[in-house]
Amino acid sequence: MTIETALRKIVVRPAILERNFKNLQKFVGAGTVVMAMVKGDAYGHGMVEAAQAFARGGCTVFGVVDTVEAVTLRENGVAGKIFVTMGFDPEESGQFVKYDLTPVIYSLQAAQALNDVAKQAGTTIKVHVKVDTGMTRLGIMPGELPAFLEKIESLKNLRAAGIMSHFPESDNPRSEGTKKAIAVFSSLNEQSLKSGQTVNHIANSGAALHFPEARFGMVRAGIALYGYHPAGREATKVMAATHSLLPAMEFKTVVLQVKEVEKGVGVSYGHTFVTGGRTRLATIPVGYENGFSRSLSNRGRVLIHRQYAPIRGRICMNMCMVDVTGIAGVKAGDEVVVMGRQGQKEISADNIADTVNTISYEILCMLGKNNKKEYRLG
Repeated sequence: MTIETALRKIVVRPAILERNFKNLQKFVGAGTVVMAMVKGDAYGHGMVEAAQAFARGGCTVFGVVDTVEAVTLRENGVAGKIFVTMGFDPEESGQFVKYDLTPVIYSLQAAQALNDVAKQAGTTIKVHVKVDTGMTRLGIMPGELPAFLEKIESLKNLRAAGIMSHFPESDNPRSEGTKKAIAVFSSLNEQSLKSGQTVNHIANSGAALHFPEARFGMVRAGIALYGYHPAGREATKVMAATHSLLPAMEFKTVVLQVKEVEKGVGVSYGHTFVTGGRTRLATIPVGYENGFSRSLSNRGRVLIHRQYAPIRGRICMNMCMVDVTGIAGVKAGDEVVVMGRQGQKEISADNIADTVNTISYEILCMLGKNNKKEYRLG
């Protein structure tokens, strides 16, 4: 173990990821395939390790952003289908043949590039077509789909195997916009099935949990597989109780030093916090370089000796100070939980997100990508 990992580390439990996949698959039913989204380094959990955990749970379909992520999975032995969902540079088209990847397309330029490399290799590439049903991000418009599919049919080495779309507000089970999008996609689904497409999909985590009519042949689960609900803290608690989908990541560090200062002493850059009385401060080796947002200055907290210790002063690049005045016996080397459980108390990604007005996704990605990860059994 290096000094860096001894001072701070992300702890990921693959067994929880595996169990989350099994539980979600059971919930949506055997007739619906669950694609595990492992893009963005699996939301900070480690893309290869997460994919392997999901595979042990029975997953055979994975979703990534680009060909770099897809090739990384293949080169690390991940089998099954790998969907490249954001598009690709035409110069990367050969990767889809070489590594048996499934492209998501939304332009005729991409279709032609894929057809050319498939023809050269003497094979056929199956593609999924992205349609925009309300996200206003990527995808052709619904009315363009028939002509688009007709063009693909004219390309001898390309086959449209499915259509897909995405929901912008399915985290809200009462969303009227989601119901409208489902209606649009249902119509497209009927059209495409008649044209020979076999697997159509639109449901993300929120829709998989709340809109059974949106599941079609496959759902693309992301944040739920990592133990969080897209709607935030209260919904996450309900999801944990009803579906046993639990967080698999913790962030732990240690106390570097403890010092006692008098009343009226400023703490950290800018002295944005001044002690109101005699105060014991513990310095920990976590800062914004480690993904611990500076916005948590004077607002966030950590767990030490199973008690909450508030952050005092501005968070530095690699360190911050916390108030341990009311916590007896704190000393250098003691465990600090930045995210996770200690005893009966917890600081979740949702808790941190609420403090800085963001979402659990961002917290997990920031912490996971900026710290060494350790994978533990159990």
